Amino acid sequence: MSITSETSIVGLIVLAAFTILGWGFYRARPYGKLGVIAWLQSVVLMAPWLLFFGLFATGIYINIVGILFLLVASAVVYIFLGRQLRAAGQDAILRSRATERLANATQDDQASDVPPQLQPEAVSIAEEDLGAIRGIFGIDTFFATETIPYQEGIIFKGNLRGEPEAVFQKLSSNLHQQLGDRYRLFLVENLDGRPVVIVLPSRNDPQPTNVAQTILAVVLLIATIATCLEAGGILLGFDFLTNIQRYQEPLPIAAGILAVLLTHELGHRLLAQRYQVRLSPPFFLPTLQIGAFGAITRFQSILPNRTVLFDVAFAGPAFGGILSFTLLVLGLILSRPESLFQVPTEFFQGSILVGTIARVILGSALQQNVVAVHPLTVIGWLGLVITAINLMPAGQLDGGRIVQAIYGRKTAGRTTIATLIVLAIASFANPLALYWAVVIVFLQRDLERPSQNELSEPDDARAALGLLALFLMVATLLPLTPALAGRLGIGG
Repeated sequence: MSITSETSIVGLIVLAAFTILGWGFYRARPYGKLGVIAWLQSVVLMAPWLLFFGLFATGIYINIVGILFLLVASAVVYIFLGRQLRAAGQDAILRSRATERLANATQDDQASDVPPQLQPEAVSIAEEDLGAIRGIFGIDTFFATETIPYQEGIIFKGNLRGEPEAVFQKLSSNLHQQLGDRYRLFLVENLDGRPVVIVLPSRNDPQPTNVAQTILAVVLLIATIATCLEAGGILLGFDFLTNIQRYQEPLPIAAGILAVLLTHELGHRLLAQRYQVRLSPPFFLPTLQIGAFGAITRFQSILPNRTVLFDVAFAGPAFGGILSFTLLVLGLILSRPESLFQVPTEFFQGSILVGTIARVILGSALQQNVVAVHPLTVIGWLGLVITAINLMPAGQLDGGRIVQAIYGRKTAGRTTIATLIVLAIASFANPLALYWAVVIVFLQRDLERPSQNELSEPDDARAALGLLALFLMVATLLPLTPALAGRLGIGG
């Protein structure tokens, strides 16, 4: 590949980065000072990594001390901007409340002119229950103006009178006092962009895992253990499935891969337990190449808000990614000429993230055709790949749930389509991309069901963490070109 084409690739990457930042600024501008400060927080959080990878792409790499300095400086500026954001937020709240009081006073004067609520032609909810549901509303929460039948429940159109989270909590509390646990209340955005309240019977809640599904989960776990052993055998140069008596040799590698998978699931479950959310057993996706692609885990509870969706979805990749990153760094530090694995330097060209970290730690050793690495290096790299695959912004993958939590269902639907298109294109070069596209289409393409309070967005810190996770996903899955890697000193 010529220098001109390499420069073009670097230019496209830089252009894509600035496009993302520009899009974030465009979304932030309508929110005034609050939006701009929140956008700056995202920029500050991503800046060290953008600078690091940008310099690396031009042949300049920063040592560990420089990286730590950038991260500390970024954290200091992020905290400073957070204080500014809180101060600006208090001012905005005061102004909003003053405007709201004026609007409420005007609407109260006009309330007597509003015609009675439109009666539905056919509502499946009992009339007695319907009357109790109507009684939960008030002029200080949600002023209902229209009633529409919806599935087995009912939609209330009207005007939101307050902060979404406070209104949702009060309406939910009123509904529970009136009718106990028989109904669920949802505060969502209508097709016209206006808030509506939906009330559905609790019998529509997600159903618990049945016996057949539990058996399937156990079978997939056993199959995943076998494929992890097979992946370890392949790395050691033999076929485990035809040499089962040699199970002790790939066992440490298989244990490392399983540790990453189980740590990922542990992250999901710790946060789910914190929010009292039930999860299904993990349905692992075994594969011979890297042991497993992760697991499919379903929510068996209705989520109260998008913040809970983000926290539960983000916790798995965070736990698994941190463990994988730690194993990778430890493996590189412990690598010696006599280490077990002799890998070609092309191994480090398969990922921008892995290649940059290896270049920083191993230095000139990567200029050889073959590099001796500690087994933890391979386990950490496989763990990062598994984590990155699950962070793809599609459907009910962790990345898709993160995008849905931060940006809403419309954006999540668009990113799912975009991800499938990218995977279809990538499948011409890597058959695994086609495999994963098929998995998404048949098992994971649907978005997560709406939370009860769909209007309140996660805070800016979570939005910044979500962007960082998606950025690291791209850095893990995107390979270095051989020519660029050679110019950076990776390869003979």
